[in-house]
Amino acid sequence: MTFQAPLLLLLLALVPLVAVLYALMQRRRRKYAVAFTNVDLLAAVAGRSYSRHIPALFALLAFAALLVALARPERTVDAERREANVLLVFDTSGSMLATDVQPSRLAAAQLAGNTFTDAVPDGFRIGVIGFGSSAQQLSEPTTDKLRVKATIDSLQVAGATAMGDALELAVNSARVPVPDGLGGSRRLPAAIVLLGDGASTRGSDPIDVVQDTKKYKIPVYTVALGTQNGTLTHTDPNTGATNTEPVPPDLLTLQDVARDTGGQFFATADARQLEAVYRNIGTRLTRTKEKQQVTSAFAGGALVLLLIGAGLGLARGGRLP
Repeated sequence: MTFQAPLLLLLLALVPLVAVLYALMQRRRRKYAVAFTNVDLLAAVAGRSYSRHIPALFALLAFAALLVALARPERTVDAERREANVLLVFDTSGSMLATDVQPSRLAAAQLAGNTFTDAVPDGFRIGVIGFGSSAQQLSEPTTDKLRVKATIDSLQVAGATAMGDALELAVNSARVPVPDGLGGSRRLPAAIVLLGDGASTRGSDPIDVVQDTKKYKIPVYTVALGTQNGTLTHTDPNTGATNTEPVPPDLLTLQDVARDTGGQFFATADARQLEAVYRNIGTRLTRTKEKQQVTSAFAGGALVLLLIGAGLGLARGGRLP
């Protein structure tokens, strides 16, 4: 539990002071009782029945609850997020043609991206970025799921791997304000889902980009696709000669990006598992933590305690404590 005005909790120091004041008043009451010479009457007036203090105890607890309410307590609760900017960033370098993930890395990534699009609420704005030798915004964040899926299905493989440039482009796109319906604009909660299958070979270093942009607190969920033994075979169109090169995913960089941005890292070499990963990420993004004020609960509790104390006082001696 947290408090919007925690300094007001210092007022709780008044509670023991009130308790001491009450004790002094009771002691003074007993001194007056000594003036009576009738023993039976003295026992009736100044008896040591501790139950007579119960109404006062309830009043003291009510006072403490009211002081806590003044500090405006709040609790953290799970809530469903209905709006967000999510950038799906796909590696479209030549290595995405590797078939260690069936039917190919690219085809598996496209299917997973469509699964994610179907899984998130309709109010989510999804953008698509592809990166080969350069990074390109293929689709601006939109709630049009058909357009998003069409963009994903049209991804084409070519070139090297400009992962850092794609990450920077995604951060900038995620931060673009949207109309608030009142003539102004606002920024939505944002997240990035980045799929890569190899080391960055062009443009900015992804780690440098993260260090420059993590102040925006946009989590990046990274997915490493492919096996460490994955290979890609090239055929020279002129000579017909073939050349095979290894294309393992860069696990370390993707892990660092996710950790430094508060996201999460995933690795898979199976198309079905990749779908499950994207579905899982979609579910995670629809849940959020919100602060819920519980001032009324403490204020209501104080009132209930006060009424109980008053009722006990009236029932016992016909007076309030």
